Amino acid sequence: MNLSSMLAERNAEGKPVRIGLIGAGKFGSMVLAQAKHIPGYHVVGIADLDTGKAREALRRVHWEDERFAATSLGDAYDSGTTFVTEDAAALFAFSGIECVIEATGHPIAGIRHALAAIEADKHVVMVNVEADVLCGPLIAERARQKGVVYSMAYGDQPAAICELVDWVHACGFKLVAAGKGMNFAPPYRYSTPDTVWGFYGWTEEEVARGDFNPKMYNSFTDGTKAAIEMAAVANATGLDCPDDGLAFHPSGLHDLAQVFKPQADGGRLPKAGLVDIAASREPDGRVVFNNIQYGMFVTFRAPDKYTRACFQQYGLQTDETGWYGSMWRPFHLIGLETSVSVLSAVLRREPTGNSARWRADAVATAKGDFQAGEMLDGEGGFKVWAKAIPSRLSAAAGALPIGLAHHIKLRRPVSRDQVITLDDVEVKDDLDIFALREEQRRLANG
Repeated sequence: MNLSSMLAERNAEGKPVRIGLIGAGKFGSMVLAQAKHIPGYHVVGIADLDTGKAREALRRVHWEDERFAATSLGDAYDSGTTFVTEDAAALFAFSGIECVIEATGHPIAGIRHALAAIEADKHVVMVNVEADVLCGPLIAERARQKGVVYSMAYGDQPAAICELVDWVHACGFKLVAAGKGMNFAPPYRYSTPDTVWGFYGWTEEEVARGDFNPKMYNSFTDGTKAAIEMAAVANATGLDCPDDGLAFHPSGLHDLAQVFKPQADGGRLPKAGLVDIAASREPDGRVVFNNIQYGMFVTFRAPDKYTRACFQQYGLQTDETGWYGSMWRPFHLIGLETSVSVLSAVLRREPTGNSARWRADAVATAKGDFQAGEMLDGEGGFKVWAKAIPSRLSAAAGALPIGLAHHIKLRRPVSRDQVITLDDVEVKDDLDIFALREEQRRLANG
């Protein structure tokens, strides 16, 4: 990699890479924490609906007040400081910004922000996986048409998985599966914001002392976030989701190549070419030995006997036959690494993962039996969890994506574990996003 040297050369020429950030929450704060340590990496503007909270975030990550005291984007551009605003559109309109990082976590806002930035000829780094899995393939198509980069965010697990998949292909191995580790057991599926802390083992006092969002944490616990991220990986890599959703196979590091291979060869996958999760807990809740809870992995097959022998000679972790191997990355550092995506987009015009096709979807699935007239409450809530399925099945069923399942009314009853369809709900709001989804259907299983 030579991104740092490319940046140093540009900076020496007086042309720093100039960025706009939307959203100064946890991920955005981590982006900002590192930005001040990278010469030639200039955050010109930060847009957040709560500018006071954004300034608090800057102070929390050790920015001095004078660094974000600019009175306009133009002032920030000229002085090398940062302007804080509640107006995201101002970032798109300002010609001095090359790349926009979308880190709101709100799927509807994220899509609108990305499309507006692309229309203004900005590269987009989409931290907001919820938005990407909802309309990412269509956004990526718009970016290609405009000649700009639309990218996943390095530091988050989907981009790291895409990097591992690219490594497999670049080496000439046969890709079998890709996924990530996660703390999950079957009882977690029906967790709610009221029960979530028990799954973490935290007391009420510990929760009260922290700044914890129960819906956000619950989306990790009930498997929704996993479905969103794995569907995004499928769209970026051409892999598939299992027809009946992620299986969450318990697996430690030493078992990856044995578990994540086809059943025909003694593994647990119905076929090769799937994304799935290496759960860090057994179904009864016991912790899996040597688990990769924070990591990402790929499994692959040797193309011939010579390569298989090399796997053995150089200590690759393989299955019992030696034909299947695994590679992994043990950790990901979220926003602390996202500068890699920005620099790749601006300096190389390459994404660090990109939803180039629509192969998978994360669809709303009922957590219980609910009646007509009840309101769904979206990701991490009381009513629905997300199931990752192939786009061909989602399109055929007219499934409701998880990103559009917030504050929407049921028009007929649904039962527990039923995939909710568009016919099951009253569609009144966000019609522009529903229209984009309909347009995206032509890309199904691309």
